[in-house]
Amino acid sequence: MTTINAIETRPVRPLFFSYLYPALIGMLLMSVNILVDGIFVSRGVGAAALAGVNIAVPIFSVLLSISLWIGMGGATLFSISLGEGNKQRAHQVFTLSFTMMIAIVTAIIALLLLNLKEVAYIFGADHTTYPYVQQYLHIILVFGLFYTIENLLSIFIRNDGSPKLAMVGLITTSVLNIIFNYIFIFMLDYGVKGCALATALSTIVGMLVLFLHFFNKKSELKFVRRFFHFGTMKKIMTIGFPSFIVEASMALIIILFNITFLHYLGSNGVTAYAMVNYIHAVLLTVFFGIGMALQPLVSYHHGARLTKRLAALLKIGVKTAIIFGLLTAIIAMLFPAQLMSVFGNNSTAQIQYMAIQGFAQFAIGYVFLGVNMVFAEFFQSIEKIRLATIIMLLRSFILFIPVLLLLPQIFGAQAIWWTFPVAEGLTTLLIIIFIALRRQKVFL
Repeated sequence: MTTINAIETRPVRPLFFSYLYPALIGMLLMSVNILVDGIFVSRGVGAAALAGVNIAVPIFSVLLSISLWIGMGGATLFSISLGEGNKQRAHQVFTLSFTMMIAIVTAIIALLLLNLKEVAYIFGADHTTYPYVQQYLHIILVFGLFYTIENLLSIFIRNDGSPKLAMVGLITTSVLNIIFNYIFIFMLDYGVKGCALATALSTIVGMLVLFLHFFNKKSELKFVRRFFHFGTMKKIMTIGFPSFIVEASMALIIILFNITFLHYLGSNGVTAYAMVNYIHAVLLTVFFGIGMALQPLVSYHHGARLTKRLAALLKIGVKTAIIFGLLTAIIAMLFPAQLMSVFGNNSTAQIQYMAIQGFAQFAIGYVFLGVNMVFAEFFQSIEKIRLATIIMLLRSFILFIPVLLLLPQIFGAQAIWWTFPVAEGLTTLLIIIFIALRRQKVFL
């Protein structure tokens, strides 16, 4: 049975879970890279270095946001083309997406490297943290193209019917990152530079694993000579824009949280948030994994005009997100101290207390996050870009910013932690109202 026939005829539930498990494991392990960096830096270098790396992460997220923007936009068109039976267009879309991403990312890396200090201070660095930001970010940017290629290939390989290989590539990166971090930080005493080198080298090996897909005879990821089409390029950017908002908004959210915590609670607040944010980055990818599993299936079924199976996929995705959201929130609220303890005892008791108390309140937002991500991913995958974009803007800009500004002013500094659950909860409420009002038009 070919991959195409399997997608169209296999029962929806086992089909979804055959994509879900590899996507969850792969995304979770990719996020573990971020957590591992935080743990090794905190234990091996110190709290100031942890804050410095946390400031550098959103700058690096700019590159990831580009690869997601082009990758998700291109992969959606790729799967729709396969669903329509147009393999030639699928090959052109893949080649164009790969070329676009390399050109844009290379230009951004050059710009960031030439203005590294200015950019670091804009993102929240000061005289204490800048040396750590500079050491970490310089190496990350030099090798940044490999990271974006790995991310783009992972997305397309999943859309080409090989979710397990995408998972293996990310597992390889994650395992090697842990090993290299230990070697460079604890054995060779490279400090923050060692953390960056570990990330870079493990990413290169993971990328090489993904290139094995091109030796698969069933692969539809083929480079072609005639691929440029302005209309297709515009469509890739349009469809992928909600994914760009997801990643770009994460960078902005971190910056705004850093600034707000610095204003109300000083550098201790920034460090406490850094600890929470590392755990949050891992948990966040669980919900990204659900969307990643849903996207290739929804896009293909949309291209093949299989509306009933589309509805079934949406229901399964929403139920899965709700279950994961409740479990994540309960675990985070019951065991915040244990989760924060992974960063060791280098931080003061006050910082530890702030992080533990804050995370127990922050975690309520996971109940709503999954639902928001599934609906946004679904609308993006069926080319309802406006709806997907509105959902992402609501949770990350339109609702988030005023909530972040107002809550601490009204209820005090502790209310900064409430921003995430309030913004996500309000977004879910608006989605429910929209679906109730336009239930029959969701798939049209």
